[in-house]
Amino acid sequence: MERVGFAGLGTMGRSMAGNLLAAGAELTVWNRSPGRAGELVAKGAVEVASPAELAGRSDVVVVCVSDTPDVESVIFGPSGLADGLREGSLVIDCSTISPSATRELGRRLAERGVAMVDAPVSGGSEGARLATLTVFVGGAEADVARAMPVLQAMGKTITHLGGPGSGQAAKAVNQVIISGIYLGVAEGLVLGMKAGLDPVRLVESLSGGAAQSWVLANRSGNMVEDSYPLGFRVSLHRKDLGIALDLARSLGLALPVARLTAQLEDDLIAGGHSGEDMSVLAKAIREPAESR
Repeated sequence: MERVGFAGLGTMGRSMAGNLLAAGAELTVWNRSPGRAGELVAKGAVEVASPAELAGRSDVVVVCVSDTPDVESVIFGPSGLADGLREGSLVIDCSTISPSATRELGRRLAERGVAMVDAPVSGGSEGARLATLTVFVGGAEADVARAMPVLQAMGKTITHLGGPGSGQAAKAVNQVIISGIYLGVAEGLVLGMKAGLDPVRLVESLSGGAAQSWVLANRSGNMVEDSYPLGFRVSLHRKDLGIALDLARSLGLALPVARLTAQLEDDLIAGGHSGEDMSVLAKAIREPAESR
C-alpha cells in the first residue's frame, strides 16, 4: 500500500484511519481539532500540524470531514492539501458532499496533476469500527483501481458507480432510502407500543419477516428505550438530505418521504437533538402520541 494521509478524525474517520493502520499502511494523520490522534499515534501513525504537511508525506490522501465547505477548505484553504500535493498524487474523499461540488474540486485538482476519487461511505460508527462500510465510488477507472487497496482496508462492499460525482449521487440515494426506513420503523414501533404490544417480542417477530432491516436490528432498541446515543448524528443526516433534495430539484423530482423526514429532523434539531443518533426520529412520532 502507498503512503497514506488521513484528514479528519471524527467519529467515522478515526476508526477508518485505525483500520488503515491495522492493514499495514504507513499513515500520517491530521485533524482540525487537536487531541484526537493519540491512540493512532501510539499505534504508529504520525500526526502533523496542517493538511499541506499531510499531503507532503503522502501519496494518497483520504479526506473524511462533515460538509462541502469543509472539504474545500481542507483541500484549497490556507495550508491546505493543494499546497503540499505533488503531481501524481491521489485524493480520496470519503465525506458526503454534493456531486457538482465534487466534480468542480476534481477539476481544480486535475489542473495540478492530482487525481480525485469520491468515495462516501455508509454503515455508521459500527461499520467504520469493523471495516464493514459500504463505499459508493465515483471517478476514472485507473484512479479507482489505485484507490482500491485503501478502500478495501476500510470497507466491505465497494462499488464503482461511474465517473466523478457518481459516488456522491449514490450516497444521496442511500440517504433518501434510509429516511423512509427509519421513519417506517419509528412509526411501526410507536404504533405497536401504543397498542400495548411488548416491544421486545414485537421486534423479534418483525425480524423474521419482510419488515426486517438494518435499522430494525440495530436501532429499534434506541426507539424502544427513547434513548439515542451518538451513532450517526441527525444533523449530519439532515445535511445529507439537503444534498439529496437539491439533486432531486435539479432533476424535477419531489421526493415526498425525504421532504417529510427533513421537516421532522428540522424540528428535532431546533429542539436540541442535533447531536443524537438519527433514530431520534422516533421521538418525533412518540411525543405527539404520548401527549394525547
